[in-house]
Amino acid sequence: MPDTMKGLKRTHYCGEVEGVGNEVTVAGFTQRVRDKGGLIFIDLRDRTGIVQLVFDDTSKPEVFEKAKQVKSEYVLMAKGLLRERESKNADIKTGNVEILVDDLRILSKAQTTPFEITNETKTNEELRLKYRYLDLRRKKLQDNLIMRHKIAKTAREYFYENGFIEIETPMMMKSTPEGARDYLVPSRVHEGKFYALPQSPQIYKQLLMIAGYDRYIQLARCFRDEDLRADRQPEFTQIDLEMSFVDVDDILELTEGFISRLMKETMNVDIPTPLPRLTYKDAMERYGSDKPDTRFGMEITDISDVVKDSEFAVFANALSSGGSVRGIVAKNAAGTLTRKEIDKLVEFSKGIGAKGLAYIRWVDDAPSCSFAKFMKEGELEAILSKLGCEKGDVALIVADKNKVTLPVLGALRLKVGKQIGIVPDTGYNFLWITEFPFFEWDDESQSWIAMHHPFTMPMEECIEFLDNDKGKVRAKAYDLVLNGIELCSGSIRITDPELQEKMFRLLGLTDEEINAKFGFLVDAYKYAAPPHGGLGIGLDRLSMLLCGADSLRDVTAFPKVKDASELMSECPSVVDDKQLEELHIRTVLSD
Repeated sequence: MPDTMKGLKRTHYCGEVEGVGNEVTVAGFTQRVRDKGGLIFIDLRDRTGIVQLVFDDTSKPEVFEKAKQVKSEYVLMAKGLLRERESKNADIKTGNVEILVDDLRILSKAQTTPFEITNETKTNEELRLKYRYLDLRRKKLQDNLIMRHKIAKTAREYFYENGFIEIETPMMMKSTPEGARDYLVPSRVHEGKFYALPQSPQIYKQLLMIAGYDRYIQLARCFRDEDLRADRQPEFTQIDLEMSFVDVDDILELTEGFISRLMKETMNVDIPTPLPRLTYKDAMERYGSDKPDTRFGMEITDISDVVKDSEFAVFANALSSGGSVRGIVAKNAAGTLTRKEIDKLVEFSKGIGAKGLAYIRWVDDAPSCSFAKFMKEGELEAILSKLGCEKGDVALIVADKNKVTLPVLGALRLKVGKQIGIVPDTGYNFLWITEFPFFEWDDESQSWIAMHHPFTMPMEECIEFLDNDKGKVRAKAYDLVLNGIELCSGSIRITDPELQEKMFRLLGLTDEEINAKFGFLVDAYKYAAPPHGGLGIGLDRLSMLLCGADSLRDVTAFPKVKDASELMSECPSVVDDKQLEELHIRTVLSD
């Protein structure tokens, strides 16, 4: 039988013991046992750190014998005298002290674990996820989850102090697809009908503004049935907020206050405000991305005016079809970007939509140019001058419509930046992207669709273009970006029922579809609504970036893998026929 805690009460966490000469009681997991014969050392671990337990010839015989039984990961409770260590350890917080134990309890014994519980591990992730409860004992993951807790705590405190009310919105709601597939929940009571898990609390938080709760905050769980990657999970958390009687600047300034406080309290980093802002148009033209990493340069340059009379068909065709010719320059990269490496970049560019990639590699006195034979006298020199390309540099040029040219160069900028080592590992470059296009053209459906959600307010000066030039309509929408990762997205909402109905119709929704998907919200706006807007900050992504983690799985307690399964509990799983019958469901599996 295991020992009990009777008569003992923990006085200190392992990493926080203090008061040399005092009696302390600690509890935790056994990290390591070193049996020297007449001397036994046990490293005891909890979420705050490690402390060394000592058993020697002054120990009670029964206590010493019990210490000899201890193995890795046993759960112990120990009481004893806190004293100075003779051999100090600067690598741990408690490295100057140790506990001479006079009462030891073995509260739980452990089998040999499938992998060693150490901070740095080479154990494959699949095995660690299968035994996630063991993996979570590692200090690295514990620190990550504690950081996530600190971010959530700071968020609540900051927004509470600024007059926000925390309100929970439903987990089971009407299915109103917002770009990704819904996770559906069958109803037992309403035969053949389904609830949906929320992709976001968007509609409910707008209804709360209509209801008069002018500052709402929630750490909201959200669900999206979409393909996974390192920075995506099917269930995630966002710091969700909405405010009434505000415009864009009010929301951005309040959010900046949170970011500034968060970085100081969690990272001890001062973030000057106001944060930089770029319009969507400027971000795309300079960086080829609506979430640019601005910690390094290599900005895109438009050379269309220089090559407007060029006889090079690739350039001429792009310009004649309304496109552009643009390039980036990798400074001092000619040694790294060999012809072989450039050939790989050509294939990479083709793989993401470009027809090809022109280049200039300047190693010797004269630059090597992939299109030199098509250049008239002085044209190459003019291109080099416009690009700022010098000896030792490599220029990469794409010619096509802007919807191809800009994102391809944006992807090349990131790829080449990492390849030549100019993307720093440190620094926190926060950036607002504003004035997103309201509509984007969808080639598959041959129609205009909303870039954000259909409740986003167009900028007042763009309303005149709604009927005749949708491509010119900009939205009161904004994203916050950190080091090339989107952290949050938000907008000012439409509160005019007539304008909202117009936007639905411009997006191709019929009366039946509007009523079926959003009827209750449309009705609510008929009873007056204050101007309002908000945003949702991705708690998971923010945690990942501040922890320096490679994946959302490293900041999520029990994550899903790429196929949306959880290896530890083996979900999703089959359910018995009786459960399906109660839900009026019959499964039909395809071959």
